[in-house]
Amino acid sequence: MKVIIAKDYEDGARKAADIIEKIVRENPECTLGLATGSSPVGMYKELARRCREEGLDFSKIHSVNLDEYVGLDGTHDQSYRYFMNDNLFDHINIDKANTYVAKGTGDVAANLKEFNDILDRTEIEIQVLGVGPDGHLGFNEPGETLYDGAHEETLDDSTIEANKRFFASKEDVPTHAVTMGMGNIMRAKRLIMIISGNKQEAATKLLIEDKIDPKCPCTFMRLHRDATVVIEKKLADEIGYKG
Repeated sequence: MKVIIAKDYEDGARKAADIIEKIVRENPECTLGLATGSSPVGMYKELARRCREEGLDFSKIHSVNLDEYVGLDGTHDQSYRYFMNDNLFDHINIDKANTYVAKGTGDVAANLKEFNDILDRTEIEIQVLGVGPDGHLGFNEPGETLYDGAHEETLDDSTIEANKRFFASKEDVPTHAVTMGMGNIMRAKRLIMIISGNKQEAATKLLIEDKIDPKCPCTFMRLHRDATVVIEKKLADEIGYKG
C-alpha cells in the first residue's frame, strides 16, 4: 500500500487529481468508481478545473458510485446522485447517461439487483474512497461480517450522528443505504483513499496497526494489490505515522 503525505487538504486534492488524470488520459473510456463525502470534494473541484482549463476529457468516461441513501430521490439535495451532479458531473464534459448512482427510492431488492448486475459486468479502473471515523468504507459498517456484493445496510448510530449536520435534524437522516460490498471494492483494479479531518482512529488502524479487522473495514485496503492512501501531514503527525 502506497502512502502519500500531503502538506494540507488542497495539496492532497491535487495529488489525488494527478492520479485520476493520469488514468483518464491513458484510458479515456475507462470506468471510475466514485465516492461522496467531504474528502474527495477538493479533488473533484481540481478535476473540474483541469477539464475546463486544461482539456482533461471525460466525454467517454463511465462512472459508478459506491452507495446511496435508501428513501432519497436523486433530486433530493442530500442524495448522492445530487451530490455527484453538484460537485463533479455538472462541471465536466461527462455524459450523465454513462454515470451510475444506485436508486434510493422504489423497490430496494430490484434496485440492488440492478446495482449488482452493473457491478458484475463492470471493470472499475480505480475506486475512490473516503473513510468514516469508525473506518467504514462506502456504507460497509463495522461488524462481525462484511458483505461481498451490493446490499442494503442499516446505518450505525455513529454514522447517522456524523451525517446529521447535513439535515434539519437527526431524525431526518436516513437509517438505511444501499452500498457496494467489500468484494466489489476490492475487485477494482486500483484503490485511492483520501483521509482528511478528524479520522485519527481509522487512520491509526489502517496505517499504524497490523490487524485486518471487519470492525474497521478500511483495514482491508492493506490486502489490495494496488492501493494508495493520501493523508494530510497534520493527521499523519497526530497518529505518529512517519512513512
